[in-house]
Amino acid sequence: MHDDRIPDRGAWVVLGGIHLLNRTAPRRPDEPIVLVRVPSQEVCRPATTVVVRWNALGPCPTDALRPGGARLGSDRIDGGVLFPDGIAGAALRGLVGAEAAPGLVPLCYLAEHPGGGYHAYAQIRFHPEDACFVRTTREPVGHGPVEELRWLDPVLAAHAESSTALNNHLRYFRKHFSGTELEFKYTLDPAPDIWAASMELLKALRDGELEGCRPEYREKFQIHHTENHLFDVTGPEHEIGYASFIPTVTAGHVLKRKWFTEDSFARREELTPGLDITPDCFEAYLSGELGLRVRAMPPFQRVRYDIQCESMRTGHVYGIFFDRCSLLAAPEVALSQCELEYLRSRSVLSHDQDEVLREMERVNDWIRGHLSSRGWATEHTFYSKRSFLRHALELRPEPAPSTG
Repeated sequence: MHDDRIPDRGAWVVLGGIHLLNRTAPRRPDEPIVLVRVPSQEVCRPATTVVVRWNALGPCPTDALRPGGARLGSDRIDGGVLFPDGIAGAALRGLVGAEAAPGLVPLCYLAEHPGGGYHAYAQIRFHPEDACFVRTTREPVGHGPVEELRWLDPVLAAHAESSTALNNHLRYFRKHFSGTELEFKYTLDPAPDIWAASMELLKALRDGELEGCRPEYREKFQIHHTENHLFDVTGPEHEIGYASFIPTVTAGHVLKRKWFTEDSFARREELTPGLDITPDCFEAYLSGELGLRVRAMPPFQRVRYDIQCESMRTGHVYGIFFDRCSLLAAPEVALSQCELEYLRSRSVLSHDQDEVLREMERVNDWIRGHLSSRGWATEHTFYSKRSFLRHALELRPEPAPSTG
């Protein structure tokens, strides 16, 4: 994750006992704190998210210290052997001793601030291959030489303040604009091979072509292949939009509802999973159970490839989706699109909701340039699946709507 355009400043992965994060045991006066000096891992500054890949670090000066700063020992340890199998390796065990080694984990990533002090990024994911860290300090802490550990107490206090988010899997995610879908769309014409298009854009993102952004940590790509039974909701007025039933791989269906009168950037959205109903009952369910006036549209197949784009600066995660929808009864009637959607935010520090929108515009500009340079699309639109199906019926009325 090192960006050569960022001047190198002091950066460390700080190691200590797991109890310092989860507070299952009190701090001991003689327990070691280990400073592993690493190349700067932020892809931008300021950053919200930092990812460290152990094998990419190379040889790292490593110091084991007592809480008062007394040195237990020093070594130069290659990053790839720090935590084989997620357990402190032989070199670390030699520094901290047999008693401390079993509970040794990355506590945080520590970054030197140019005006003095340090920013801390709490460890939220830790694997033998890599670790992910999220910033917990709003302002630099612990001015003075890093070895004096003046930053340690405020860093642990910041972690404790947000421990219910940081110490629980995926709880550090938040979602702005809950219940609302924010989405730009591009209609791809001529339609490319969406697999090849997805791989190309994913590589561009991985290579840093979108400044400050990378593929989302351990969630960079997803594949979806579904059937959709969509109904145009024509009334009552406050319910206008669509309702789409999507079969699950186990049993039953998910009902996706969207409320809108015209195709637009922001639409209210709601998912209802686990509906145990069969296609022949879809229309009756919508009219009888939900009180909707609906028009059945032609069922379609959707193939979608999702690239998850994470802003390392803000922690906001955006989905870039390449998809192809084709009518089940007439597969040659198809729509190919690239969509940009806000998904969630990886952060424990509050952010202005408007920042999501400003950054989304920047990501959208990059996507527009990427697609335009390949001759696939030049301007975004809000063209929905409902509009596609309406137009398909206008142009080719013979693919009759079907619910079976």
